[in-house]
Amino acid sequence: MTTFNRRHFIRNLTLGSLAGLVGIHVQARAITPKEMEGPYYPITPQKDKDADLTQVAGKKGKAKGTIIDIFGQVFDDQGNTIEDVTIDLWQANSFGKYHHPHDNSDAPIDAHFQAWAIIQTKAKGHFRFKTVFPGAYPLNAAQQRTPHIHLKISKRGYHSLLTQMYFPDHPLNQKDGLFRRKTPEEQALMTAKTTEITNQYRYDIVLAKVV
Repeated sequence: MTTFNRRHFIRNLTLGSLAGLVGIHVQARAITPKEMEGPYYPITPQKDKDADLTQVAGKKGKAKGTIIDIFGQVFDDQGNTIEDVTIDLWQANSFGKYHHPHDNSDAPIDAHFQAWAIIQTKAKGHFRFKTVFPGAYPLNAAQQRTPHIHLKISKRGYHSLLTQMYFPDHPLNQKDGLFRRKTPEEQALMTAKTTEITNQYRYDIVLAKVV
């Protein structure tokens, strides 16, 4: 191979590799579907809103129920990760009770469950929080909402997203009115994925840029 051909080959190989990397980086992703807020967005002030919902600052006890770990990344619709995104999340406790004065169900209150968190994404859009597997509600009702976690996601320059995260293969999913209204593709985007670690889930979020 001549010197010219060798240089030409290396140049094309380098450009092709860079193009492949760029292609991976900007691969389009489907936007996470929206969902209703629900009636129990927290209204009672609380100081502790960190990423560990299994305990409350100043109390020694732990929340009841199965402890789960949820992690993921936030992307834009072109596949780029987004740092410093605010994720506002809340859920029912393991008995299916919300920490909200309007939840008058007979399910017990868990004084050691934080119930509400506001966290920020880190480098490359990573986030993680620890919580308990939410109970279905209302307690003992003929029709119950399938376990889920509410999320409000926001960052300047992107459309805010209000959604709900569901759990894979839960028997109540296909009986839940809101879940069933979604297409199979939308259901997949709103459902967390299991990992090789027990009680650990991955959930990625995709936001749309403001044009």
